[in-house]
Amino acid sequence: MAKAKPDKEKDEKYRAAKRKEERKHHTPTERPPTLSPSVTGTKSKTKVTMDTDNPYTLLAQATALLQTSQAGPALLLATRALAHLERSSAASTSSAAAPLAALNLLAEIHIELGDVDAARTLYLRAVQLDPDGTVPEVEGGGAEKFLWLAQLCEEGGQESVRWFEKGASVLRREISALDSSGPRKRRTHDDVNNHNHDDDDDDDETNGSDDRYDAAEEEEAEKRTKLANALCGMVEVYMTDLSWESEAESRCETLITEALLVAPDTPGPLQTLASIRISQTKHAEATSALKDSMALWTDLDPEDPHVPDFATRVSLARLLLETALYPAAMEVLERLVNEDDQSVEAWYLGGWGLYLMGDAAAATRSTSSPSRPSPSAALPEEEGKTAANRPSPTTFVTTAKNAIYLRRSSRAWLTTALTLYAALEYEDEPLRDHAVELVASLAALGVGLDASEGEEGSEGSTDDEEVEDKDDDEDEDVDMVDGS
Repeated sequence: MAKAKPDKEKDEKYRAAKRKEERKHHTPTERPPTLSPSVTGTKSKTKVTMDTDNPYTLLAQATALLQTSQAGPALLLATRALAHLERSSAASTSSAAAPLAALNLLAEIHIELGDVDAARTLYLRAVQLDPDGTVPEVEGGGAEKFLWLAQLCEEGGQESVRWFEKGASVLRREISALDSSGPRKRRTHDDVNNHNHDDDDDDDETNGSDDRYDAAEEEEAEKRTKLANALCGMVEVYMTDLSWESEAESRCETLITEALLVAPDTPGPLQTLASIRISQTKHAEATSALKDSMALWTDLDPEDPHVPDFATRVSLARLLLETALYPAAMEVLERLVNEDDQSVEAWYLGGWGLYLMGDAAAATRSTSSPSRPSPSAALPEEEGKTAANRPSPTTFVTTAKNAIYLRRSSRAWLTTALTLYAALEYEDEPLRDHAVELVASLAALGVGLDASEGEEGSEGSTDDEEVEDKDDDEDEDVDMVDGS
């Protein structure tokens, strides 16, 4: 892969900014299992009654507070629980691993509070109590701490790979144990119909068996997804920190092959495959992988658990822009800002995408024949495709007037990104510098933020814009065409 040796200082700034965005949306890995199954993820404030004598009650209450974004109070309860469990552990060798659950929860709380160093220290303490991940996950053991340390380690590179490998080994072992616990197959419609003819007692027994089967299947699917994500995480390290190593490309191929075998019906591995193919300049294969990845979730409800997490979809939008799938990228980004209108990166990428679309629309107008382009003309990367097989159900009219609209929208998105960047004290100087550069470029074209100013009426209008003004009656109104 043609990757330059990274600048360590810039790379650390990038990772810090990325971790900040990921922490906001509870990634880089999936959240650890909830300690209190009865607690729902409601956004309302949770009132708790403190039971200072029962550490597990304290942990359940702290979990409930964390789920409702009350990290401060959760920290107090979890700290109290850890103190109780450490005293118990010191008094009995049989409960030496008892503090694990509290350590993991405290680490997660510190991540929520933005204290990465404290979280890393806590996870390292958890590793000392469960060095091989053999303690059951319900007791705070398992792979989770290793996967977090892979993301939070200071050095990155081989250290990050080492933690990922540790977590992956635990997950492989757990998946193998679930596979060997008994044969499992999906029930068919015939199975269901046969059950309907059984008596009530048989139905009760069957339903209990089905529930146990469903729980085991769900547990295995979750672990397979985690393993695939860990493998993809190692690919990312080899494409960034370790990209100059001679075996980087072959390691990426090995890791992504396993990820696709472990979890073939999840978007993450396909998205990572696309990233690899982009780095190899195999754009057709990258485009195919991105479309296959999006097809798995774009029609699902936003709350569906199979929809990729926020940070993963931000990365997806970047890949879509790199492969010139602009309408698909904007579809993803509009969905993201609807979910969280405080995401600096989503607003920035949307502004960049609209800027590129504006350039494409202007180029289509300036290189076309004297006759005006069709209002439904496709963008350059969409040529030869029917409405049914375009990567997104939304595409833009590519007239000169639409170039004005796209550029004006780009400036609005970029301005929002820069405003949030300052307000949130965001940490990504290259992002900020590029956004400023794009806004300056749009300003040089006379692009304003509303229809009363900018390209349509400025003295600095381009020749294409002047033609557009003269032929206004022939232009289609700026709108969006449903290509579904």
